[in-house]
Amino acid sequence: MPERSIRVAVTPAALALLAAGLLTACGTEAEPSEPAARPKATATTTATATPAASSAPAAAPAGGSLGGPGTACDLPVSFTLAANWEPKAIKKADDPDLDELRHQGPATAVCEVDAKPAGNIGFLRVWTAPKDMKVRPALEGFVKAEDKASDIAYRDVKAGALSAVELTYTVRDFDGETVPKRAFAVATPQGPVIVHLGGFDAEEHRALLPAYELARTGLKLR
Repeated sequence: MPERSIRVAVTPAALALLAAGLLTACGTEAEPSEPAARPKATATTTATATPAASSAPAAAPAGGSLGGPGTACDLPVSFTLAANWEPKAIKKADDPDLDELRHQGPATAVCEVDAKPAGNIGFLRVWTAPKDMKVRPALEGFVKAEDKASDIAYRDVKAGALSAVELTYTVRDFDGETVPKRAFAVATPQGPVIVHLGGFDAEEHRALLPAYELARTGLKLR
């Protein structure tokens, strides 16, 4: 499979051209714009789960843990990694303009887990929000800052033994097609932590859902 690079869609489309420079400075790769599934209805925000959100896939085979001492990313939580997924810390860039691309709304990207070594195209990314924020406002600010987000829905879930809020939504890629996205967030003593799943397109997103579920069900506070 040809190698593809990471795009952090955190600001308007014009800033996407800078993503490769930032993520190289952060020790990550740049992801291409992500074509995806069939267009959906106009944007709405609701607390009711969509059918996709309420139908959880089976978890992927486990391949270790992330977040604790000695792992690639030092996080307020730890969770189970899918086999062969490769984690990397996302570090602050020296250039302030480039470093802005690590931020989406109130959240800052701190870790990325690449699915390419497992044969898929997509990422789990871990974001942290300020200590004084609540989980739901952190997610709302996060998705509000996502360019062209629509079909937004929230539901209460569990992340391991912790209460969590899950967000599902879609975005439009540069070809005008929709791409599904999903995230869950939990409260920690250091502030909300958001675990976000992307994917190159709708098919890849579905293929990555088991790894997302493994992270969610295996999550613990540190």
